[in-house]
Amino acid sequence: MHDEVDTRAIIERAWCANKRIFVPVLRGPAEMVFCEMQPDTELEQNHLGVWEPVRGFLIDVRRLDIVIAPTVAFDTSGHRIGMGSAYYDRCFAHLRLRKNWIKPKLIGVAFDCQKVEEIAPNPWDIPLYSVITES
Repeated sequence: MHDEVDTRAIIERAWCANKRIFVPVLRGPAEMVFCEMQPDTELEQNHLGVWEPVRGFLIDVRRLDIVIAPTVAFDTSGHRIGMGSAYYDRCFAHLRLRKNWIKPKLIGVAFDCQKVEEIAPNPWDIPLYSVITES
């Protein structure tokens, strides 16, 4: 989205390190899957204006190591507010049942100014493992 942290540099650096990149693709009003993106992958805008691969290899989210999660607001406890559709919370609901952190690790990306004192989480919210900002 236009007001979120631009992750293209992260993606390009990962490709240079021979890492595979999987990006979210929305399926209907409530489902999100992850599709492989390569430098030559054809993209199209979804109904929210987000660029997604037209086709590609889908991966089970439990096989992902790290997921960079867009973040509207975050606190020091790892709570996050997203865009309000709960796509990430539904997609990674299996993480609510963990005793120790399992895959994937959800890493929020945000600007420092998006940090708030405290977010009261909903029962379905999946906390972040960490948050990366520009500072």
